[in-house]
Amino acid sequence: MTLSRRSLLASLAALGGSVLLGRRAGFAQAAPLTKPMPSSGEALPLIGLGSWITFNVGEDPVARDACAEVMGAFVAEGGRMIDSSPMYGSAQEVIGYGLAKLGHPPALFAADKVWIGSGDEGLAQIEESRAHWGIPRFDLLQVHNLLAWEEHLETLFAMKAAGKLRYVGITTSHGRRHKEFEAIMREHPLDFVQLTYNIVDREVEQRLLPLAHEKAIAVIANRPFQQGALIRDLQGQALPSWAAEIGTRNWAEFLLKFIVSHQAVTCAIPATSKVAHMRENMAAARDPLPDEAMRRRMIAYVEEI
Repeated sequence: MTLSRRSLLASLAALGGSVLLGRRAGFAQAAPLTKPMPSSGEALPLIGLGSWITFNVGEDPVARDACAEVMGAFVAEGGRMIDSSPMYGSAQEVIGYGLAKLGHPPALFAADKVWIGSGDEGLAQIEESRAHWGIPRFDLLQVHNLLAWEEHLETLFAMKAAGKLRYVGITTSHGRRHKEFEAIMREHPLDFVQLTYNIVDREVEQRLLPLAHEKAIAVIANRPFQQGALIRDLQGQALPSWAAEIGTRNWAEFLLKFIVSHQAVTCAIPATSKVAHMRENMAAARDPLPDEAMRRRMIAYVEEI
């Protein structure tokens, strides 16, 4: 489903039109590239919006409005997936605030997590999260960092069977618990996995990404910039002249294009609280993407810096 021009304009008007400042040509932007979710064939844009740290702003009205503006610009650029977790402080409430200001965009792909040590308390936490978002149901729920994963997966699969959830997944980050993660991928009919993957953290290329491709599981890449550390390390370095061959104008695009060009990766979820940075991120979801030879060249260049 895509936003109609009328719905989009109404949503942006709710933000005071600020996301359109200097962007009158925004509607002429090419739509972001998509990949199909293997379990359903539904198309999902290559770049989503994470909320770890950046949306944990509490009740600060100025910061909340800034996050809502990022969300509005994200929707205007063709973005769909917003990802959060009960672990992320006030991020879920802030997302709900932004969605309300936007008039609840119909194209939203709402991805959240269950993160509680007791399987018996999973449903209550999910309902609390849903209320924070202010939505009828989630599209995707994931067991966050495998916490109490046996009980929570049972709950999520039951929700999916009852039509209360569309997709089920699990997550890990920082390279943790990969052997257990692999075993769960082999034994359960997951729709999604979320894991850490970027140009320097490539351990998942050995087993988890090939397995996801084999098992037809969609992959969400988290920590694409190592929580900003990669961008900071590269900021003073010049892009290679050949970066123009893949339409890359800055390091954010360079790093994200590397991630989403992997055949097994469905989307990446960089987090930001700045509209300009979000637009840089979304630009990575447009042609051309690097082929395998270019990906090797990108790795070598970054490793030399």
